[in-house]
Amino acid sequence: MPAEPQPPAAELSGSARSHAVQDIFARIAPRYDLMNRVMTLGMDRAWRRFVIQKASLPQGGRLLDIATGTGDIAFEALRQVKSASAVGADFVSEIMQVGARRPMGQQVRWTTADALHLPFPDATFDAVTHGFLVRNVIDIPRALEEQYRVLRAGGHMVCLDTTPPPANLLRPFLVFYLTRIVPLIGTILTGHRDAYTYLPNSTLGFKTPEALADLMVKAGFVNVGFKCFMFNTIAVHWGEKPQT
Repeated sequence: MPAEPQPPAAELSGSARSHAVQDIFARIAPRYDLMNRVMTLGMDRAWRRFVIQKASLPQGGRLLDIATGTGDIAFEALRQVKSASAVGADFVSEIMQVGARRPMGQQVRWTTADALHLPFPDATFDAVTHGFLVRNVIDIPRALEEQYRVLRAGGHMVCLDTTPPPANLLRPFLVFYLTRIVPLIGTILTGHRDAYTYLPNSTLGFKTPEALADLMVKAGFVNVGFKCFMFNTIAVHWGEKPQT
């Protein structure tokens, strides 16, 4: 008998969703960077530069980039703060292997890690960053708690992620782009339509920027703020661990 069809990853929960997301990113790893450039019209580079600016990484500072993927944010940190050190952590080893082969790949310490159980001591890093992580984790408060734990007092956390299009005149066009155009481009460039069906579905069901900021405050971060990009479909959030 044929196997029962599996529900889309965005409709799963718990460990089933975690495993489905891991499988998706492992399969698209070879074309991950190309899809990011195409989907965002190349604007993702500017977003990552902004992430590192908000991270306020000091000279000689230590950065943890979670859900590092191919290391774009970690590489940007090393370009902006040349004396810094960077750890790239992800639970998909296949996608980090792509990053390790890039020109700056040997400058990053790559670590397979679960964002809900980070394998680092308390107060290890001067800055924690992540791109497109919180939309994919199964427990956002727990992930934020872990980031707070490994951050030094006075250190900064910066989050880059998609956000649901707001209810305005552009929303129908943005939803059409997310649900129709992105899967089409993903199918053409990667051959994995399901991966780029998951992205819009998980985005449309994700937290608003205000709701995510509230979760950061509840996790203990102060001076929390955010800025939206790309017609309010991308948000960068930042916060600081209080000085003790």
